[in-house]
Amino acid sequence: MNAPSTTATAPRRGLRLPGAHSQLMSTLLPFIGLLALCLVLFILTPNFLTLDNLLNVGVQASTIAVLAFGMTFVIVAAGIDLSVGSVAALSGMVSAWIFSTAQLPGWLSLVGGLVVGLIAGAVSGFAVAYGRLPAFIATLAMLSVARGLTLVLSDGRPIRTAPEVSWLGSDLGGVPVPILVLALAGIVTAFVLNRTVIGRSMYAVGGNEEAARLSGIPVKRVLVTVFALSGLFAGLAGMLIAGRLDSAQPQAASGYELDAIAAVVIGGASLSGGVGRASGTLVGALILAVIRNGLNVLGVSSFWQQVVIGLVIALAVLIDVLRRRGRRV
Repeated sequence: MNAPSTTATAPRRGLRLPGAHSQLMSTLLPFIGLLALCLVLFILTPNFLTLDNLLNVGVQASTIAVLAFGMTFVIVAAGIDLSVGSVAALSGMVSAWIFSTAQLPGWLSLVGGLVVGLIAGAVSGFAVAYGRLPAFIATLAMLSVARGLTLVLSDGRPIRTAPEVSWLGSDLGGVPVPILVLALAGIVTAFVLNRTVIGRSMYAVGGNEEAARLSGIPVKRVLVTVFALSGLFAGLAGMLIAGRLDSAQPQAASGYELDAIAAVVIGGASLSGGVGRASGTLVGALILAVIRNGLNVLGVSSFWQQVVIGLVIALAVLIDVLRRRGRRV
């Protein structure tokens, strides 16, 4: 009687191995790719691995990484947010308007910018969860609304930021503040995804929304939460941009939503939902920053840089598609 039971167990264990192997590879491949990329650039130009240049890479990656951390919540829940670039610009502009035009305290302008991002994201979340709009349409509408409001507030001109916001573009103990903000945002993202009930609910909703609903997960509240978090992180990214420029620019973060999505996918997340990690997103953002920085150091035209980044994005999405096909098989 025991022999058949042992025999039946063995195949089930064997079936788990490919899935575990695939998950491990999807986690390691982006990191291996980042190391290989750094090695190639070091061979081509030894100046690449200098401390100053590496800090510059970190600063360049900070804005996209913060946007991508917020995007990770949405993509894990099988959504998409096309508005993060415009929301970042609106948050920075509102923050500057509060300080320069309304002449309110600088700390209030910082808080106000973050709140604007949170509200914009929550509005998109309500449209998706309760209005039953596709995430693509809801966030595309928010992209236009946020960018329009940015232009209305600024009248198309830059606005000076508060000292509290400008501090975000400075150094602290020799380390650029944007890198410290990036690290803090990454820790918060990892904690929410891995250590909270709402984080586990995001994976459940992204994996199978109907099954999550039947198991008692408040799917609508989860969807509102993920978009609100994406908006909040976009607001923080807007503060970083305004801090680095010492002013809020009406066209800031234009097109950054594509880089944010690319960073999440390059980091091993799946556009079909249910898969994604904060560490992978960080690596994806660093890969994009390293490519741009390396091409700059090598003197490659910015026009060709766009071509290279586009090819990297296409390759990442192709890998995601092949990975999903492999799981079905």
